Amino acid sequence: MIPTELIGSIPRPPALQVASSDLRAGHISDTELAASRSQAVRETVERLAATGSPVLTDGEQAKPSFLTYPLQGLSDLAPDGAVIPFADGHSRQLPRLTSGPFRYKTYAQEYLRAAKQHTELPVKQAVVAPSTMSLLYPPDGIAGYPREQFLDDLASEAETDIRGCLDAGAHVVQLDFEEGRLSLKLDPSGQLLRDFVELNNKVLSRFTEAERARIGVHSGPGADQDSTHSLDVDYADLLPHLFELTVGNFYLQLAGEADPDRVLRIVAGQLRPGIRVFVGVTDPIDPRVETTEEVRDRVLRAARHIPLDQLGTCDDAGFAPFADDASTSRDTAFAKIRARVDGTALAAEQLGA
Repeated sequence: MIPTELIGSIPRPPALQVASSDLRAGHISDTELAASRSQAVRETVERLAATGSPVLTDGEQAKPSFLTYPLQGLSDLAPDGAVIPFADGHSRQLPRLTSGPFRYKTYAQEYLRAAKQHTELPVKQAVVAPSTMSLLYPPDGIAGYPREQFLDDLASEAETDIRGCLDAGAHVVQLDFEEGRLSLKLDPSGQLLRDFVELNNKVLSRFTEAERARIGVHSGPGADQDSTHSLDVDYADLLPHLFELTVGNFYLQLAGEADPDRVLRIVAGQLRPGIRVFVGVTDPIDPRVETTEEVRDRVLRAARHIPLDQLGTCDDAGFAPFADDASTSRDTAFAKIRARVDGTALAAEQLGA
């Protein structure tokens, strides 16, 4: 068997989208929104299981986004933080930290425990990478709260977030590191990327080798409202630094690449014992649903470069990393996931795996 996993997010059902809008308008209570989220988690877990997925997630149904879930309810934030521009002209903006000490308000184990109530199958949990959270600190600093202290506090909070998920029985904990490729657009010298890798490894060093085998990292060029933020950045500039991260699993966007064989050759040159590379075989921002045979052929191509005992498959990215992203329907997302599962199995059968 060639393992296959989704990255994380699934488009929220219309009822949850409406409930979220109603809460912002003051028409419903937090309790009513929580009930709608709980229903969406249950439905998502059940539909993922129905696709034949061997590993599930909660679809991030209760998260406002893959990167801001720890921040909801914090009072020491301003809205004018770092801006993430996308190729189609839209952007996302992070908040800005205004005072210390920095603490998470919500930890991801909360989402994991909720999902595990609805299945006996393995459940993975995506968490925001500490490097992403480092962007909250303003360039001009915070009086009485130096950046060095912030990074120490951030490392401790990120460790708590990851460890809580491991202790709660996560199949794997996946660090979402989409800012890795973007960093090379913001800073072509590569220093920002090196700083990101150093910070993430600082946190990872707090875990044992056995624990790091259950930790992975996802990297891609972004996927929001059918657009990317850094697809024009050469993958070759990112991958050697990415594979310096001391995790056991790498989840790589590949289906949307113009020259996947070139990327696979670079990946093959970065392999080391004890890691597994999950390659993207479906593209969430492509509205067309891939065929089983198309996925099979993408897996067979990857197997020419990556040993079978180090190969897995995934989607290129989450299908709705931000809660308000309705560019992909739930039915399309689940159809793509089924194609990935079935196509991977077909390839494994052909390869004798």
